[in-house]
Amino acid sequence: MTILIADDDHDDRLFMEQALRQNGFSQTIQFVEDGEELMEYLRHEGRFLDQNVPWPNLLILDLNMPRKNGFQALEEIKDDPKLRRLPVIVMTTSSADEDVVKTYNLGVNSFVTKPFNFSRLVEMVGALKTYWMDTVKLP
Repeated sequence: MTILIADDDHDDRLFMEQALRQNGFSQTIQFVEDGEELMEYLRHEGRFLDQNVPWPNLLILDLNMPRKNGFQALEEIKDDPKLRRLPVIVMTTSSADEDVVKTYNLGVNSFVTKPFNFSRLVEMVGALKTYWMDTVKLP
């Protein structure tokens, strides 16, 4: 099992990895820093062209990223027949109703707002891990 995290904030990436590890996730965690890099990873292009990067079983996607934001990347993923089955969880600082509606209209599988403290993040990641990795059958 591989989780791909697309987030431009170094601290948020570090906290997510720590929260996953504290919840017993010992498999591969990959990181990209923006939507362009995300799409290159998924399509094995750019700096990922000659790399043997693992296919993610789950994508955790931030909305506010440079070069290509999460909305744009999500739309590309869900419009691409080779990528659209990838389960995508949006995890962002936004709690705006219009962002929730827009991401679901684009085909997101879950939308969660990033918590502001680490203990809550650990709880939230534990719930996500239980559901997405221990309960559902992924493609």
